[in-house]
Amino acid sequence: ITLATKMTQAKVARAGLLDVIGAVGRENIQGEQQQKLDVYANNALIHCLGVRENVASSASEENEEPITFGGRSGSGKYIVLFDPLDGSSNIDVNVAVGSIFSILRAPDGIEAGEERAFLQPGTRQVAAGYAIYGPSTMLVLSVGNGVHAFTLDRALGEFLLTHRAMRVPQSTSE
Repeated sequence: ITLATKMTQAKVARAGLLDVIGAVGRENIQGEQQQKLDVYANNALIHCLGVRENVASSASEENEEPITFGGRSGSGKYIVLFDPLDGSSNIDVNVAVGSIFSILRAPDGIEAGEERAFLQPGTRQVAAGYAIYGPSTMLVLSVGNGVHAFTLDRALGEFLLTHRAMRVPQSTSE
């Protein structure tokens, strides 16, 4: 996921300079116009997840059917669900956009691509998070023990832990 977010942030950061703004002329399963950056982010995530032997399948709002990653030596014990680029229709007005994901264990006795493999309660999540692409790129992640944020250091090409144990304040105006 981190490699796909780095690839996507590079495109988002240069969106005004590259031919990546605008619709591609297709709708996703939500009935929304697919944007060029939606397709790019979706392909980046599918490719990066597909080379991981521990990922059995994935589902995206950009694809009608789940994608299974078979034919490898690994058993694939995880299922990844994602929205590759939430808010992409706002990219042409320079608003922050992001990638959202949820990671579940692949259930025993159910084929990885079956619909019921993806329909698990939220309490069964192994991890969840999002990446937000703006003036800086941040990856916010929960792996069962708090929420932590990592900011991409573009010079190093690495996400560095910048916010430990994030919490919503007791009182807030938002």
